[in-house]
Amino acid sequence: MRLAVQRHKLQHGAASRVPPGAEPCASAAMRRTTPLAGRNILSAAASRAYSWATWGRRNGAHVGAKEELRRIAFWAGALTEPEAARALAGIAERRFAGGAYICHRGDRLDSWTGVVSGLIKISAISRNGKPMTFAGVGAGGWFGEGTVIKHEARKYDVVALRDTRLALLNRTTFMWLFETSVGFNRFLVHQLNERMGQFIATIEHDRIHDPLARVARNLAWLFNPVLYPQVGSHIEITQEELALLAGVSRQVANKALQALAEAGLVRLEWGGITVVDLDALVSYGG
Repeated sequence: MRLAVQRHKLQHGAASRVPPGAEPCASAAMRRTTPLAGRNILSAAASRAYSWATWGRRNGAHVGAKEELRRIAFWAGALTEPEAARALAGIAERRFAGGAYICHRGDRLDSWTGVVSGLIKISAISRNGKPMTFAGVGAGGWFGEGTVIKHEARKYDVVALRDTRLALLNRTTFMWLFETSVGFNRFLVHQLNERMGQFIATIEHDRIHDPLARVARNLAWLFNPVLYPQVGSHIEITQEELALLAGVSRQVANKALQALAEAGLVRLEWGGITVVDLDALVSYGG
């Protein structure tokens, strides 16, 4: 019996939730070559994913691949059970300390990336040295699909604002879903459309709105129902983290939050913020 348990651990990686064949690297500086590089391993890995999904077996109840995947990816609902199994087989997890660079501009991050827990900032530095924040991504959010599809180097920096755990779906699996799954493509269309609207709004806010409105909009984006359908009305975020996302000082962020609280749009709580009126927060200062 003991030998059987040890054999199961060796085959399925009980100490690590990284499935066989998944690429754990997060940037060009961290990449490594494996004997499986460049070879399609999905069929074998997909069968192992079903075993991974059954780790949640309790009292004879089977936990399917979709249910297992849904714990880290809300888009699992758009997939069939076999598609979810292939997705599980292509996902690896990595952890980054707060302040660490996940990837630099020019790196190749050949994985579609999801934030399991924590908070990251997508930003860049312009040629004249001006910092530009494109988006903040909190727990439940996925980003970088455009770069993965185009198979190009990143045009932005990705920084962990706090200790963060990421799920990395390798490009081979992503492209298989992209080319075969109707549900996954439908999800991507909505995701890309929402991101485009967000980036256009970012340019507009930088040119038109004052810093207080910028804080309000950046906070509102973290509650986007399309990008973060499971976020609810409360988020754990500090004033310093929000200031970094909005590109303002901590003092400006504090002033903005006080104004939003007085207007009845948010409720400030220890270690987090609860949004009371999301529609008003989105249009604040507009």
